[in-house]
Amino acid sequence: MVIKSFEDIVSWQKSKVFVVDIYKAFKNCRDFGFKDQICRASISIMNNIAEGFERSGNKEFRNFLFISKGSCGEVRSMLYAAFDLKYISEDEYKNLYENSIVISKLISGLIKTL
Repeated sequence: MVIKSFEDIVSWQKSKVFVVDIYKAFKNCRDFGFKDQICRASISIMNNIAEGFERSGNKEFRNFLFISKGSCGEVRSMLYAAFDLKYISEDEYKNLYENSIVISKLISGLIKTL
């Protein structure tokens, strides 16, 4: 499959859905600093995939994918805190955690193909 635009990239598609899920999960969170950080980190996943794709070559794209993967880890780390602080339910935690793992693996696969 030839990727013609970043919208064709499965990890970008899944991270787009993930962003919406994060925003919904923390919509009523009153810890505004925490909420802002986890939302910004989640959107960084998809934005770095898009920005890297739009750059001039595979080397630069790879670098942006590593940043995206790092943001995915940041979100996953924050999910532990969110659950421990009871900002999200166990079901929300498990769903978001599992989706972050899937996205991280997809990004790793894309990095390897480059």
